Amino acid sequence: MTVQPALAVENIAAQKTLAGDAPRKSGRSRFAMERVNWSGTIVLALCAITVLIPLYVTISMAFKTQSQAVDGNAFSLPAPFSVEGFVTAWNLTDFPVAFTISVLITAGTVTGTIVLAAWASFAISRNWDRKLFRYSFYYLLAAMFLPFPVVALPQIQLTGLAGLANPVGVTILHIMFQLSFSILLFTAFLRSIPAELEESARIDGASTWQTFWRLIFPLLAPMSATVGIFAFLASWNDFMMPSLIISDPALQTLPVVQSIFQTQFSNNYNVSFASYLMAMAPAIIVYLFTQRWVMEGVTQGAVKG
Repeated sequence: MTVQPALAVENIAAQKTLAGDAPRKSGRSRFAMERVNWSGTIVLALCAITVLIPLYVTISMAFKTQSQAVDGNAFSLPAPFSVEGFVTAWNLTDFPVAFTISVLITAGTVTGTIVLAAWASFAISRNWDRKLFRYSFYYLLAAMFLPFPVVALPQIQLTGLAGLANPVGVTILHIMFQLSFSILLFTAFLRSIPAELEESARIDGASTWQTFWRLIFPLLAPMSATVGIFAFLASWNDFMMPSLIISDPALQTLPVVQSIFQTQFSNNYNVSFASYLMAMAPAIIVYLFTQRWVMEGVTQGAVKG
């Protein structure tokens, strides 16, 4: 039995369709329809360059010898690589002490901010129909527009009278100034959590305290990570508050020690840049490993709210 030519052509076309020719064609059409936003790409590339070039100069200068650092060519690669700048900066700035103090202040700030902001946000979101809680939320939001330099002098006087002119006082102030923005994030996220979950927990006999710690707080993990990252970056990089509050120079944080070191050894470029790199390395590492949580937490709080 012979196959008609028309039927043979149809069979070949069907085989090509099953083999994936049709999806490839539709894929090309979809690709052709998608246009690259060149203006936005160029702007983002320029913004990236403004960050990458100073970072490159910092890293290259940190690994140069003192003679290479003052040769006037900041963009040249170290030849040979040297770590003498790091050793000198480690010893001259008493890096371990300043680093430990910064770590303790930052850890206390992150922990206190997450716990206090979660407590306050839970109370506000679940009692929104009451004027006291609603007005308290507005009051806390208004504090976001109050920068520290405006209230610097009263804070210095109060911490001195209370005996908190030390890292503990800086930690408390860091927490207080981070609460407004953190409560805003937590409150938006809590509104996305169904109230039926709490009602079922209360039916099972759970108290408000148990409901929060066993049910609500674990659900706040994405937003807690976001709040913690923001608090970490703000506390670790803060210069003004520790320099004004802490009275003992031996208990200063890393950014303040870096500033003092820069004024005393401004001509030792390799040592200065090595010191800068050691100070900002923890913040860069933490942000690189946790940046996705920032976007996920903010997006979930904004979309589900």
